[in-house]
Amino acid sequence: MAISGKWALAAFAITATPAIAQNTDGLDLSGTIRLRYEAITNQPRAGFGRDDDLVNLRTTLLAKYQSGPFTIGAELWDSRVYGEDHATPVTTGEVNTLEFVQAWVGAKAAIGSTKVSAQAGRFTLNIGSRRLIAADDYRNTTNGYTGLRADIAAANGITATAIYVLPQQRRPDDPESLRANAVSIDHEGFDLVLWGGTAAKAKALGTVTAEASFYHLDERDQPGRPTRDRSLDTYGGRVFRDPAKGAADGEVEAYYQSGTVSASIAPGAARLPVSAWFVHASAGYTFHDALNTRVALQYDRASGDRAGGRYGRFDTLYGMRRADLAPAGLYNAVGRANISTPGARLEIAPSPRWDAFATYHALWLAERTDSFSTTGVRDASGRSGGFAGHQVDARLRWWLRPARLRLELDGVLLAKGRFLNDAPNAPPGGTTAYGAVNLSAAF
Repeated sequence: MAISGKWALAAFAITATPAIAQNTDGLDLSGTIRLRYEAITNQPRAGFGRDDDLVNLRTTLLAKYQSGPFTIGAELWDSRVYGEDHATPVTTGEVNTLEFVQAWVGAKAAIGSTKVSAQAGRFTLNIGSRRLIAADDYRNTTNGYTGLRADIAAANGITATAIYVLPQQRRPDDPESLRANAVSIDHEGFDLVLWGGTAAKAKALGTVTAEASFYHLDERDQPGRPTRDRSLDTYGGRVFRDPAKGAADGEVEAYYQSGTVSASIAPGAARLPVSAWFVHASAGYTFHDALNTRVALQYDRASGDRAGGRYGRFDTLYGMRRADLAPAGLYNAVGRANISTPGARLEIAPSPRWDAFATYHALWLAERTDSFSTTGVRDASGRSGGFAGHQVDARLRWWLRPARLRLELDGVLLAKGRFLNDAPNAPPGGTTAYGAVNLSAAF
């Protein structure tokens, strides 16, 4: 697709943006602009065009005012897409125009050696590993939450975060409005509530940090908007040792999920008990070399659903996927649901100006009769096997102008296995190839 007038103007705006961030009398103003061109061939997800491309444009403006222990903040997000057709997967993951995702007040205090902070209003969240609650950065839109947050940090290394929030439901969400980049205020209400918290202890065992979490999600229908009426308790934790030069690192995180969910969105659908789980494990080593090379082995498994009167598909809530598995965007095929995947990772960061990584994953279904991960491809009989394919994912980031202008290149190859070739609704085509060019400016 040729990038004409509209895209050229956006590219010029990014490359020509001056450094205009201000900090005067406690007022701080900043923002970002990101232009992305992405393309895919042999789309692995069901129901979309085989070959596609898309232009994403995301602009954010953040204002913060601080006076003593009090802070007021507001951030406007404008996420749009261009160049789509009727078969392009355009959702609220791509479009959310002119929305104040953040508008909050906060306060900080010290009680002896313990630091305490609180926040109220609209805000974004990144908690713990971000596998359950995150402000997704690769995706064109982000997750916003409205409610209360409290944090403590004690001198003995104990930290904790507690939240009671109404996750923002992006609007509009109908295909016609999304393709038109229409403007509508996001909805938050007690039809969707998330509460819980995470506590951690640094150096719980030598250099190992231990963390425990519990979150409850409660969802109800709205007029004209039926849901699965999720009532989910997700609890578990992780232990990890951060990477360091010349040292081994590792992480194990696991969650169990219980509660109830409706069998479908149909009125009066049966309620099913939930029994689902997820585990992530990794072990790595960082070399003492000029490239800051790190190699790691990892494994992720998220349960899927199967017959038997229980619902077994793990719900990742508002977690990110890019850091562990694969990009979102037009690809968006591999997430934390019905998947079993061992992998290997190579990272380099020779200087503050550029870094890169490459990963390999072998992809299996955790349950053969459920749809594979986030592709929507399913064989209810289970006769298409359990192997989905081989995935290679790579990323290169380079600061063209340090802290101001950054180029990012992303690429994925998915060599489809038997399941993605033979399942009844598997899209046609051979190896999937995805690529994205991102240019981001901070000001």
